[in-house]
Amino acid sequence: MSHDDSLTRLIRHVLKLHRHSVDLMIQKYDVFPGQPPLLMRLSERDGQSQKELADSMLIKPPTLTVMINRMEKTGLLERKPDPADQRVSRVYLTGKGRQAAAGVQEALQVLEAECFEHFSPEEKMLFRRLLLQVRDNLETFQQNFKDE
Repeated sequence: MSHDDSLTRLIRHVLKLHRHSVDLMIQKYDVFPGQPPLLMRLSERDGQSQKELADSMLIKPPTLTVMINRMEKTGLLERKPDPADQRVSRVYLTGKGRQAAAGVQEALQVLEAECFEHFSPEEKMLFRRLLLQVRDNLETFQQNFKDE
């Protein structure tokens, strides 16, 4: 199989198209690339600590801090000290942030419908199963690589 025909190249291309589509759809909410996962996590459970957010997003705390600072400046979220432990900052959506999260969620649903418009329910199930298998294979590979 040539490099141009490789499945990983195709996956990267599809992910790039998806991300660019998301970026186009979320601009009107003052949300920038990379920020939707943080909005979604806070809309599911507001008031998480920065450590909880960084861990769940699989990013380093300094990366999250930069993201939070930018989103605070645009009025999407705010940090407050944890009443039980003043050393811990909790992150909350503002009213504008809740509206943006709802808009982003709707945009993601529209994009998902577009992505799978011509798929039968069976094809969607098969695709999901295959992606989960790829994910599991990569997680096993990473774990084995770390153990060496």
